[in-house]
Amino acid sequence: MSEEIIAEKVEEGLRKTYARRLFKPFAQAIVEYSLVAPEDKIAVCISGGKDSMLMAKLFQELKRHNKFPFELVFLVMDPGYSPENRTLVEQNAEKLGIPVTIFETEIFAHTAAAEKSPCYLCARMRRGHLYHKAQELGCNKIALGHHFDDVIETILMGMLYGGQVQTMLPKVKSENFAGMELIRPMYFVREKDILTWKNAYGLRFLQCACRLTAGSQDGTMDSKRQRVKELIRTLRREEPQIEKNIFKSVENVSLASVIAYKDKDGVRHRFDEE
Repeated sequence: MSEEIIAEKVEEGLRKTYARRLFKPFAQAIVEYSLVAPEDKIAVCISGGKDSMLMAKLFQELKRHNKFPFELVFLVMDPGYSPENRTLVEQNAEKLGIPVTIFETEIFAHTAAAEKSPCYLCARMRRGHLYHKAQELGCNKIALGHHFDDVIETILMGMLYGGQVQTMLPKVKSENFAGMELIRPMYFVREKDILTWKNAYGLRFLQCACRLTAGSQDGTMDSKRQRVKELIRTLRREEPQIEKNIFKSVENVSLASVIAYKDKDGVRHRFDEE
């Protein structure tokens, strides 16, 4: 199948076969959280994985509707990929008809030397480079491909391993880059539906290209996130609505019935303070 035909089939699928499971929740998040506004210039950040590649195609579909003017830049940051992984990203972008802008960094080289929390450091550095490049290109927003399952896993990870109640927000103003905002338009998209879409077209994407996690790209790495995924899977057998209930838990917080909470400035308040 030629690359043009694959792109056409994927686009047709997002309008028909996968409209309800992929495009509808994508558009719902954009409307509900006001993620896209007229005259926005959005850097759609593509890591090379299934989530960000799908996000790029969904943005192209949104642009096709053209209800108001906005611009898209499909931004790929190369943090130090191997030649094979760099080629895979480029080939997938061409195959799917995504006109990417690629820029290079040395993030992998820097984080490989970190003794503590290299993954956390890598994520922070990636975010900073993406903001900087997007701003340089005249963008006012960056879009990341975190989906619904990422959100609920983050809620549980914060509670179980961090001793706090928090989640990924659908929209965040940057503290370090004036006028810039981060948006997550895949907020309501389920990972199982992304996998179904990927497999339907026989697509192969990057999973984790970091040398520190080599050998664990099949999802078997013993990590906190993987354990939380398995916990949710186990709970779902008894309660089919468990994912929705976890998500709703951070929508229905009652400050009158918690022992303490922090306000937006980080100031802690107790239930018994005057």
